Amino acid sequence: MNIPLVDLKAEYDSIKAEIDSAIQRVLQQGQFILGPEVKAFEEEMAAYCGTRFAVGVASGTDALHLALLACGIRSGDEVITTPFTFIATAESIAKCGALPVFVDIEPRTYNMDPTQIEPKITSKTKAIVPVHLYGQPAAMESILELAAKHNLRVVEDCAQALGAEHKGRKVGSLGDAGCLSFFPAKNLGAYGDGGMVVTNDPEIAGTVEILRKHGSKASYYYIMPGFNSRLDALQAAILGVKLKHLDRWNEQRRGKASLYTRLLDQIDGIEPPYVEEHDKSSCNYYTIRLVDSRLDRNKLREHLESRGIQTAVYYSLSLHLQEVYKHLGYKPGDFPESEQAQEQVLSLPMYPELSEMQIEEIVEALSEYINL
Repeated sequence: MNIPLVDLKAEYDSIKAEIDSAIQRVLQQGQFILGPEVKAFEEEMAAYCGTRFAVGVASGTDALHLALLACGIRSGDEVITTPFTFIATAESIAKCGALPVFVDIEPRTYNMDPTQIEPKITSKTKAIVPVHLYGQPAAMESILELAAKHNLRVVEDCAQALGAEHKGRKVGSLGDAGCLSFFPAKNLGAYGDGGMVVTNDPEIAGTVEILRKHGSKASYYYIMPGFNSRLDALQAAILGVKLKHLDRWNEQRRGKASLYTRLLDQIDGIEPPYVEEHDKSSCNYYTIRLVDSRLDRNKLREHLESRGIQTAVYYSLSLHLQEVYKHLGYKPGDFPESEQAQEQVLSLPMYPELSEMQIEEIVEALSEYINL
């Protein structure tokens, strides 16, 4: 049996009539950049996230970049974030001319360790960018308390966590701004690229709206340097259809995760994902940890691949060790938890259409390798 990491065709097949109808509607309207489809989707997303505003942009990376700019991040500033994330998080900080300053992660959640933030705050620190990695909310209460104490902005990287909740509130609604990615493999994925900034701050929302249109508030009149970062109407229409199914899909993901965890509890050497009691994960990825040093991750992946099971490693090299950030002066050993996680994590197939039989087959293949 072939089991992909994510099955976008199965998702499309489950809502084909709705998607096709939405696409046809946009084609007949003939307006493909911004317009009524984007505005309607922005309103729906703001309501879903529990924020006053939502501004569609071209990608999740752009959402981070434009949100940081709208929060006043400029050249020479410092922004605290995690080294255990996709490069877009730090890349967006650098694009503002600011310096990414890393703090280590908590070993259970893989998210930024709030106890390590305050020692990194300097007179140049202007913001914190927590990442809700794999769909598990970061420790936002502690992060927001520190931010308030030091007058710092908080921009949430929610690329993997749309629909996740921290103490009953949707991620993205907790900080000054939340940044969403609609990359196809996300829980709410476009058929191309797309992103969004959600916020309760009218000034942040208004600035992102200007930035996404070349710095223009009115056509052909420019008030600041901007970008071409507009959400396509086709993608907005597709995402609007999918949004109606998102809570159900996320609940199905949590059910698949529970089954995985129950079955994996019987296997030594594998640690399943941890979720705080007061949180709801979006389960964008189901990431296990190989805690037995005798387990060879590469050989395990080869074994699973031989059984038709796809896996991925998010992420195999922490950002502080990447060539692009060599100039920051970090070295191996600076962030031991992040460096240990990069050697041990492995993401298994996860999507709403994944069957119990497939999960049982994946766990059986894992057990088979461990007992070789």
